[in-house]
Amino acid sequence: MKAEQLFNFVDIMTSIISAAQTLRSAINAPEIVSAPGAYDTISARLIQEAGFPAIYMSGFGATVSRLGLPDLGFMTQSEMAGHARDMVRVTDIPIIADADTGYGGVNNLHRTVREYVQSGVAAIHLEDQLLPKRCGQLGGVRLADVEQNMRHLQVALNAREGDDLLIVARTDALGVEGCEAAIERAKRYADTGVDLVFVDGVKSIADAEAIGRQIDFPTVLSIVDGNETAKLTVKDAQQMGFDVVIHALSCLLSATNGVRQTLQTLRASGGTSARAGDMDTYGEISKTLDLARYEEIDQTFG
Repeated sequence: MKAEQLFNFVDIMTSIISAAQTLRSAINAPEIVSAPGAYDTISARLIQEAGFPAIYMSGFGATVSRLGLPDLGFMTQSEMAGHARDMVRVTDIPIIADADTGYGGVNNLHRTVREYVQSGVAAIHLEDQLLPKRCGQLGGVRLADVEQNMRHLQVALNAREGDDLLIVARTDALGVEGCEAAIERAKRYADTGVDLVFVDGVKSIADAEAIGRQIDFPTVLSIVDGNETAKLTVKDAQQMGFDVVIHALSCLLSATNGVRQTLQTLRASGGTSARAGDMDTYGEISKTLDLARYEEIDQTFG
């Protein structure tokens, strides 16, 4: 291996380790980690620009932005890992990535963990659904056996092979078996040695309170706009006992609504001037994209 290739490899591995360590330190700190959901690379850049400590790579958002399809398990492992890698490339803060069910059997899961490690994300979450999987906010979810999923999680932990990737055990049992059963599953998953647990599909404040109160282990809360939980603030989630709070769809829903409004205005009036106050300028988005850096490289070496 050439010297410059070796240095690049070391830089990549260092960034992987530091991302996970940074997230672990943030979780252990007194303040809750707020990680808005990014659906693509520009939304990831915007989350970092806004000053958040972490990014959540939404599987729903990935499916919508890359395929234009609902979150019904259409994304493949390579597509999701590639999506994660693209986000890591343009940001400097830890990314918590959706890894669905691991995309197959135990060997597939092992490869999935290795692919995400190499992408540079700080953490992944793995869910206890049977295939075909569905968005946690939807009905029709079929659950894996608890013992089987615990073995699944142990495979993921083993697949880290010394790399400091955080593993989050997600259960989708809330909408199928109820809150108490979901809490019990989360507690069982915590016993495997994972780093955090995540009860998905929380739609009521009462369920959020029960989960935060009864699980004495680092725990994730997902707040989805349109549910009662959207009334909760980040501080509320912290007071309930959660360690990480994600707003998985807020950026995506804001973007689609903004585009829809602009297109309706353009269609109706033939122009967009009435929407100017709701749109970034060319200069603003160029700053987010770090255009000045690339112009400097071009001027220096071009």
